[in-house]
Amino acid sequence: MCINAFNTSRFLCYQVYLYGGQVTSWKNNSGEQQLFLSKKASFKPPKAIRGGIQICFPQLGNHGVVEQHGFARNRLWSVDESPPLPDTTSDCHIDLILKQSEEDMKTWPHSYELRLQVALSPRGDLILTSRIKNKNADGKPFQFTFAYHTYFSVSDISEVRVEGLDTLDYHDNLQSKIRCTEQGDAVVFESEVDRIYLSAPPKIVTIDHEKKRTFVLRKKELPDVVVWNPWDRKAKAMPDFGAEEYKCMLCVGAARIEKPITLRPGEEWQGRQEISPVPSSYSSGLLDPEMIQQMQRI
Repeated sequence: MCINAFNTSRFLCYQVYLYGGQVTSWKNNSGEQQLFLSKKASFKPPKAIRGGIQICFPQLGNHGVVEQHGFARNRLWSVDESPPLPDTTSDCHIDLILKQSEEDMKTWPHSYELRLQVALSPRGDLILTSRIKNKNADGKPFQFTFAYHTYFSVSDISEVRVEGLDTLDYHDNLQSKIRCTEQGDAVVFESEVDRIYLSAPPKIVTIDHEKKRTFVLRKKELPDVVVWNPWDRKAKAMPDFGAEEYKCMLCVGAARIEKPITLRPGEEWQGRQEISPVPSSYSSGLLDPEMIQQMQRI
């Protein structure tokens, strides 16, 4: 089952599947798709949906004791009937909730509530807010990591650059997670990349020169950033991914990996990711996106 939401005043829309609590589509007011979804994606358990924005909890990758990227992206969520007050003025939002199942308890024996709000701001920004609460009745804390595994649709991966990560340390998952330091003024793509950038600034920019489109990603309580593209050889080995699709996608998502979160019973953690599409002339060190849009309206 999927849910479609529309901002009728600006003809913006997005789509969320209850399976995985996953955003699978986000279109601008021209109807242009801004997220990547593989043509080979599976929408049936136990496979996660390949593309969109995956919710990785209680871990990213194999940084933990449960399955790859955790179980949240492989479970059926519910519509949240009693959501907290929204953190946005948008009237275009969807609230979902996930609670532990018997299957989860076998590998991760904790009681939790994971709430997700997906919203469109009045200007068309896509905002995801997650709340995780420890509901253990036995007084035990639990620890977890988290990520919004965000698949952007791009024109040509070789023409894309990610700014805002220069001089940062990162874990290179292609080299046994060794710690490296970014040497370039931007991240560019000529081969497979699978990195976790540590303690990144709150604003990261992905520039797609050919589409003349830039994504500004803002994050809160999510200090790290995941950057991933499988390139040709790995793409061919993935059954739910087209052999040539690596050319038109890039994952850049906010995460909390290096320093896991610990919650005592009754405590709640909240994280947020906001994506703003802005003109391609924007870069991480220049004008704020809101200022650019104000200038365009003049």
